[in-house]
Amino acid sequence: MKVSNKSLKTAAKILKKGGVVAFPTETVYGLGACAFDSKAAAKIFKIKKRPFFDPLIVHICDKSQLSILSLEIPPKVKRLTDLFWPGPLTLILKKKESVPDIVTAGLNTVAVRMPSCQISLKLIKEAGFPIAAPSANLFSRISPVRASHVKNQLKNGPDLILDGGKTLKGLESTIIKFEKGKFYILREGALPSDKIEKKAKIKLIKPKQAKITAPGMLKKHYSPKAEVIIVKGEKEAGDLRAAYIAFKKLPLKNFKYKKVLSSKGCLEEAAANLFDFFHETEKMKIKKIYVEKVPHKGLGKAINDRIIRAAAKEG
Repeated sequence: MKVSNKSLKTAAKILKKGGVVAFPTETVYGLGACAFDSKAAAKIFKIKKRPFFDPLIVHICDKSQLSILSLEIPPKVKRLTDLFWPGPLTLILKKKESVPDIVTAGLNTVAVRMPSCQISLKLIKEAGFPIAAPSANLFSRISPVRASHVKNQLKNGPDLILDGGKTLKGLESTIIKFEKGKFYILREGALPSDKIEKKAKIKLIKPKQAKITAPGMLKKHYSPKAEVIIVKGEKEAGDLRAAYIAFKKLPLKNFKYKKVLSSKGCLEEAAANLFDFFHETEKMKIKKIYVEKVPHKGLGKAINDRIIRAAAKEG
């Protein structure tokens, strides 16, 4: 259903009744339910075939809503919300008991963000409560950046899919955990970590891989059905059954599908196109995808993270 004032009201009514709605954010499409309704949240896990050990991100429409989710909002955390909210930054903080364990995977923390997408903000406001929403795709598969991607993967799962067109960023949010006065980066995302460090004048620590405390931490994630092979420049022979996704320059050899993430070398454009291109190859039933990494700086760190996880073997 196309986004309109009427469809937003319809979506909000569904959420109030314990239903599940897919909706656009500035990052990717989310699959949302009331953050305080355990039964509604359970539907998200069922539709996505998502394991219960993987926590959900709770979306808010006003910074004041953070206080109904988190036990405390330290000054250092408030500074980050002042600098980067609304936007693609998720913060992991100590949770209040009112947040159901199913939403936080039984952890004593909750992941929260305030999106910048006006459709998301209007929906949350209309619903009247925070919305728990992971990406609207099957677990470990490619995140959706268009409503059609949601429909193709989840079929009739959501009660409603709000179609707001292609998402702006094309990558999930950056996830930061605040613990004992320090900031830990758990997932690179649409807000570059070096930008956060520079603007907020903080040091982001990369923790040693441990138990899953945030979405997107599994070795294999964001993956198409096809085998993804990382290449350094065009060295592969042409393959009329395979796809080739380059950073800036199209390969000279022939492939069934070939695209450049950004002919200008723009990382923002590359990020917006990566998952979209993966979905196009899926529609064409391509079995093998060659992908070039992008420069490993700024937003490139998040793009490369998604490429590496897409190419990872199971386990």
